[in-house]
Amino acid sequence: MKKLIFGLIGLLVVITIVLQFDNQDAIVERQVKALAPEQPNYLLEIKGHISQSPRPEETFSFPIRVGEIGPVKSLYSGPNQYPFFCMTVDSGLGQPVVDNQEGYGVPIYEEFNGKKLLGYSKDCAIKTQLSYVVIDKENVISPRSELELQQNPPSDEELLVRIEKGTINRYIYTIAMPIELDEVGSQDSAKAWNKRLIYRFEGGSGLGFRQGKMKLHRLIKKELPQIKKGYAVVASSGNKTSYGYNMLLAEDTARRVKTQFVSLFGEPLYTIGIGGSGGGLAQYLIAQNSEGILDGLLPLYSYPDMVSVSIYALDCDLLNTYFSFRASDRERWQDWQSRQHIEGLRALNEAEQRFGWLQPLNQLVRLKMPEFPQGNSECINGYFGLSSYLNNPRQGFLKPYYHESVVEKVNWNYWQDLVHVYGKDEHGFAQSTWDNVGVQYGLLALREQTISLDEFIEINQKIGAWKPFSDMESEKKLSLSVSIPPLWLSLWGEHNVTEDKTTPAKRRSAPQSAIERAYSYGQVFIGNVSLPIIDIRHHLEDDLNMHHTSASFSTRLRILEAKSHAENHVIWISHKQFNPVEQAYSLMDEWLMGMKGMPDGMSYEQKVKAAKPQLAVDTCFNAEGTIHASGKGVFDGKWNGQANGLCTQAYPIYSNSRIQAGAPWQGSIFKCHRISVEKAIEKGVYGTIDVSSKLESLKATFPDGVCDYSLGDKGRPNNMPLMND
Repeated sequence: MKKLIFGLIGLLVVITIVLQFDNQDAIVERQVKALAPEQPNYLLEIKGHISQSPRPEETFSFPIRVGEIGPVKSLYSGPNQYPFFCMTVDSGLGQPVVDNQEGYGVPIYEEFNGKKLLGYSKDCAIKTQLSYVVIDKENVISPRSELELQQNPPSDEELLVRIEKGTINRYIYTIAMPIELDEVGSQDSAKAWNKRLIYRFEGGSGLGFRQGKMKLHRLIKKELPQIKKGYAVVASSGNKTSYGYNMLLAEDTARRVKTQFVSLFGEPLYTIGIGGSGGGLAQYLIAQNSEGILDGLLPLYSYPDMVSVSIYALDCDLLNTYFSFRASDRERWQDWQSRQHIEGLRALNEAEQRFGWLQPLNQLVRLKMPEFPQGNSECINGYFGLSSYLNNPRQGFLKPYYHESVVEKVNWNYWQDLVHVYGKDEHGFAQSTWDNVGVQYGLLALREQTISLDEFIEINQKIGAWKPFSDMESEKKLSLSVSIPPLWLSLWGEHNVTEDKTTPAKRRSAPQSAIERAYSYGQVFIGNVSLPIIDIRHHLEDDLNMHHTSASFSTRLRILEAKSHAENHVIWISHKQFNPVEQAYSLMDEWLMGMKGMPDGMSYEQKVKAAKPQLAVDTCFNAEGTIHASGKGVFDGKWNGQANGLCTQAYPIYSNSRIQAGAPWQGSIFKCHRISVEKAIEKGVYGTIDVSSKLESLKATFPDGVCDYSLGDKGRPNNMPLMND
């Protein structure tokens, strides 16, 4: 069998080489071939929490006029990251300006023949430019030049929109403004503007190291109903988490983009943030950490923050490794409902897996009896490859933006993007906040007797942890072609998971300093926000979508913990066939404009509560857009220790692996306080289950003790602010 397996692998390698030999595109011609040296730049000094730290005065002279270049260095978020791949060409804006002749960054060629090398761009700046689009009554978006607009002006039924594009903090920014025909050619006229501003945030999973794209048509289509009403819209590729989760840099960039807008048009009546997934959590963190950027939030499909998601998301592949390769009874875990008791996230029997064929292939490679999966889970459907992409410094590089000589010098993971916040370990790798020492995976399943005590012990003995970054290796993948999914031969990153055949697999302990700095620098949402918020999502649990409903309630609990109330936080959940965003915009406008009419003597929180519209309450919607239920308690459930409310009955809320291990629904314990197994028994951690017969096995399984979540997060600094202090 070995000869057959390795013969097949060898054949695949040959096919890969043949198919990829000519698979070179224009992006390779723009590869970054030299790593630019780091240049010092101011990093905000934090005392206590970032929300208590004043931002420095602006040093750049805004506005950036047409033909000028915006700031290249950030104002207060530390040194520029290198390497950095320019994507102005990918965004239809042409090549960036030359800023060096030393070979740093992307090569810049003469526009006409495309062969003469003019120099290089390491910071990807472009000159600020104006363009125009006309939107007809069918919502078709057509670009028009100034000359075309003079010769063929838009009709009364058509909408004219001016587009400003440039770069700020090296990212591409866009200002979309509805205008009248006589404003063509002017950068700062705004006759058709209704004095309201939308800041559009976008999601995705990113590591940094690239500028990002800005797709104009996509931006306009998403906000077209509001643009037709007179709203202006701003956005930046620096506020799209596909290109990085550095929330300090995201705030710095958003502040400057808004400064550019205000310097041209004056202060808006208000600024609403909107965006999904990472674009939702960015709003929460920017609103928590600073003032003056956003006035109201419309987070869609949001999480409280990225670093909290990593706590349980990085458990997924550990559990998948156990179920697929390490369990003594793998057939037991073909019941996906049993997996759900451990993972917490939704799992379904008989649900198809897009890459399910990889499991038997990988089992064959490991000389195990192959089994095709009989179900699917959010852990797989939502987070497949996440541990490799965001956590593995050897694998985060996924596209050919950089020459191999550059790739070898960089640690390609999420943590490296924030190395100046998290710090470095003794091997030079960015430190991580992920920790699973003492975590009792499947504890609630044990208490509820859906798994046996022996199964509980085996899971926790074999699950292990992610190896130190210095010991990690890249995934074993064969990429047959761009159009064919890669062939993974190290499924679930198994080769990067600790394992020991005779003793419990080693767990991973995060450095206290990294967690403390994650809190201090505002990468963690602690609920410290008072702005009006309508948190919106479709219920996608049965689609095994990664945007799980429980995230909204984790956010709610953190706000309650910080403020003792959540009057400013409204949750809307709808059937996926209905989109309530238009209603949310109208309601937020009513809320924010109502606050402007409140007496000056009222506090901000008093204004939020007094101006809150009657319909700004927790609500769930049916597929037709009708209200299924609304008001206090409709989302009650396990997350707040109550019987299921009417909305929870219609749209169930699932948990995650750490909640199933006994952690609170807030989801914000990075490093638990630990107690001995004996003490855990005494405190009733195991419920009614008598574990005395396996005491020695439990002690051997948890040599460092087990988590006592009642003691809170050991990693949270003592000086974190609470708004009710």
